[in-house]
Amino acid sequence: MTPPAPGPGRAPEGPLLLGVRHHGPGSARAVLAVLESVRPRAVLVEGPPEGDALLALAADEGMRPPVALLAHAVDDPGHAAFWPMAEFSPEWVAIRWALAHGTPVRFIDLPAAHSLAMTERGEGAPEDDRGIDPIGILARTAGYDDPERWWEDVVEHRSADGSPAGPWAPFAALAEAMTALREAYGDGGHPRDAVREACMRLRLRSARKEYGDDVAVVCGAWHVPALAARTTVAADKALLKGMPKVRTELTWVPWTHRRLARHSGYGAGIESPGWYGHLFAAPDRTVERWMTKVAGLLRDEDRFVSSAHVIEAVRLAGTLAALRGRPAAGLAETTDAVRAVMCEGSDVPLHLVRDRLVVGETLGEVPDTAPAVPLQRDLTGQQRTLRLRPDAQERELELDLRKDTDAARSRLLHRLRLLDIGWGEPAAGRGSTGTFRETWRLRWQPELSVRIAEAGVWGTTVLSAATARSAADAVAAASLAEVTALAERCLLAGLSDALPVVMKALADRAALDTDVGHLADALPALARSLRYGDVRSTGTAALGEVAVGLADRVCVGLPSACAGLDADAAAEVHRQVDGVHTAVGLLAGAVPADGLRERWAGVLGTLAARDTVAGVIRGRATRLLLDEGRLAGDGAARLMGLALSPGTPPAEAAAWIEGFFGGAAGGGMLLVHDERLLGLVDAWLTGVPAGTFTDVLPLLRRTFSAYEPGTRRALGELVRRGRDPDRARGEVEAAAPGFGAGLDEERAAAVVPVLRLLLGSGTGADRTGAR
Repeated sequence: MTPPAPGPGRAPEGPLLLGVRHHGPGSARAVLAVLESVRPRAVLVEGPPEGDALLALAADEGMRPPVALLAHAVDDPGHAAFWPMAEFSPEWVAIRWALAHGTPVRFIDLPAAHSLAMTERGEGAPEDDRGIDPIGILARTAGYDDPERWWEDVVEHRSADGSPAGPWAPFAALAEAMTALREAYGDGGHPRDAVREACMRLRLRSARKEYGDDVAVVCGAWHVPALAARTTVAADKALLKGMPKVRTELTWVPWTHRRLARHSGYGAGIESPGWYGHLFAAPDRTVERWMTKVAGLLRDEDRFVSSAHVIEAVRLAGTLAALRGRPAAGLAETTDAVRAVMCEGSDVPLHLVRDRLVVGETLGEVPDTAPAVPLQRDLTGQQRTLRLRPDAQERELELDLRKDTDAARSRLLHRLRLLDIGWGEPAAGRGSTGTFRETWRLRWQPELSVRIAEAGVWGTTVLSAATARSAADAVAAASLAEVTALAERCLLAGLSDALPVVMKALADRAALDTDVGHLADALPALARSLRYGDVRSTGTAALGEVAVGLADRVCVGLPSACAGLDADAAAEVHRQVDGVHTAVGLLAGAVPADGLRERWAGVLGTLAARDTVAGVIRGRATRLLLDEGRLAGDGAARLMGLALSPGTPPAEAAAWIEGFFGGAAGGGMLLVHDERLLGLVDAWLTGVPAGTFTDVLPLLRRTFSAYEPGTRRALGELVRRGRDPDRARGEVEAAAPGFGAGLDEERAAAVVPVLRLLLGSGTGADRTGAR
């Protein structure tokens, strides 16, 4: 049973059971008030007992919440669980108070060795059991439809010491409510709680033997009735007998407010950690201070928000609270007031307020003295050396690989990606597209600490771990494309010691793989790798030989592999042809490859002229030849005329159009500026029978919808003006309406000064450049 309710001015008999809501600022303030009033001889906190050795670090100046205890299995570092704590978490407040006053503090929950053994990898700790929501039941009983609003009204907006019964009165009331719930719902759908609570009772008994009843226990309110219940030591030990166990290691890791907004560890995810942090930290005038924060954020985003807006928003929030019968304005009222006054009724800026303030991007810090695997220490050292500070908020990082520091940053980020530590992801750059520039999106997530622990099995430094992991991945790769992609990533990461193993695996697989599709998929990554080798001063001679050999084998085998393909297979080969074409261009300029371009052009010519090849492939081959200058406009028009002839099934003709005009850069502008091609398409389209038009429409829509709006408007205007149908069929030589009869050299030369200025080659007006 629970301890008797205290009378005015005195503490309850027996140990002080402080039932809290995890990450609740009201509970945290109440705990602090009770501890200051009672000053117990020992403090016990819900958490894994293996963490006792780490508790002293909570007082370190370098420890800044939010942080979390991380426990992982030694033999399987990826099997882990977290116990997060924020500045406003009651557990954190109790630990800090105890350390500041020299009071012994201990964890009393089920050991992590048992917790992890009782769960599957990725399932979390037993604290993550999902059953009834006691706060939700109490809120509904009180007539609230929102548990968060009920908790704010009952706890967060009430003073911790405003009751004549003393600061522990809220805990007595909450214990009584939880006792009623436990009587009605039993374990509430938390079957593992019986084992956890038996462990807590045993550790509480041990503390009472040492310190008497002058002990304070800070735990989830749900557990208070179980800790107050009368049980025997034998019964509790029987529940713990024969439990599975794994070897574990624990440490502190940084956490984030955003991660607190999810269910984890204590099973008590909160929706508004930034707001709760504000409630805990604000000494007074909570709403006024919050509105000032919101105004500052919106001003930083160039929105006009004045002091008058702040004053009016505060008034409106108070009025809404009064109308809704609330003791004070809560998050709902402040949000509605911000939307109406500062955001002019729009939810767009309000999303920013929620993201940056209500949830927040606060990232905690852990001191260097905290235990860490060697890999973590090496990474931390490199982060400092390279001035790459982890940040919970996503940011872009532009790197110039010609600079030593930026090149080292690039290698570090690529090595981490090889280890599945996704701190950074490559992004499309806004500037130069040259190989000496990279753009990354960086965002540090708490889960990366687990990834680092997992990767620690490969080595003690980022370099050694990435090298060992890459060599193992090369041997285990299931396809040639995987090995070539790995070779590219090794070059990007500067893993010279891993390249011999990767290259051997690459050569072995390339020699045995006879599938042209596999070879075509593998070639682009190899070609890109040759470019990176030049920028990063990495030897790529062996890689070049393999790449040229693959290209030659593709040239030999591709034509026969393109016969008799269905639509899906043709689309796949269409993609591969594009990739090989780009790769051949890169190889021709990077390694000795005599005649490779010519051989590839011959393959494209074969594909373009063969009737047995799918239309989408023939169309793309024709377009690539035209773009390379190996096919004149008349030749392209002839092949298009054949592809769009009345004898060609409409679906096959539409696929040819998609291959020729879709995907490749400038397909729409080619139609705008070549009236012969536009005329052929127009004539074919108007001749498609009505019964089959709906069959080819999706292909055509997919092709032409990809064009820029201006290009589509120009095409529409040309078609609207009309043209001589004889001209479209090549039967007359007169220019079509909308096109000039020939090149106007004087008008063309007028743009040369602007082009020179854009290209940085001076401002001269040499008109010969237009010819």
